[in-house]
Amino acid sequence: MTAEPTPTRREELLRIAARLFAEKGFRNTTVRDIADAAGILSGSLYHHFDSKESMVDEILSTFQEELFGQYDEILASDDDPRARLERAVLVSFDAIDRHHDEVAIFQNDAAYLLTFDRFAYLGERNRQSREVWMTLLRSGVDAGVLRDDLDLELTYRFIRDTVWVAVSWYRPGGRRTHTEIAQQYLSILLEGIERG
Repeated sequence: MTAEPTPTRREELLRIAARLFAEKGFRNTTVRDIADAAGILSGSLYHHFDSKESMVDEILSTFQEELFGQYDEILASDDDPRARLERAVLVSFDAIDRHHDEVAIFQNDAAYLLTFDRFAYLGERNRQSREVWMTLLRSGVDAGVLRDDLDLELTYRFIRDTVWVAVSWYRPGGRRTHTEIAQQYLSILLEGIERG
């Protein structure tokens, strides 16, 4: 079994910042808060980052690059439309589990961060996310796997909101694993809750 590589000081600082941004909100977290949690002086933080904006930028861009790389793999796969939709839901819940703080930051602070030019890519990621899900839904309808009377825009919004809002209540290491929750979610989404 391979041991996890020891994180660099920079990675440790980003992890601490991500936790604080997720818990307190980006606007309410100061550089001093991050430095205090890391056990260093505020000035020492500037040896690694020029601002807390740079920290949240690196946190979000790294996470989203990984997530959208996985979505691209799903879209490029030869899986049938239902399997691709299921994989996208599983990947999303996996992201909530492994990148809980990053998802929370995006959910809670993206609207505020989008007021700054440097975070314009977050708006692009929102558009890209919509296109991923709309493509999956359209291919499901076209293949006859999903009902053809679905309002795809409404279905996309339902999936987006119900998947990503889970970050507000899901806790890694809790009673149910993220995979169990994703499977239950898929059962509700694809088979409904009405008794057959």
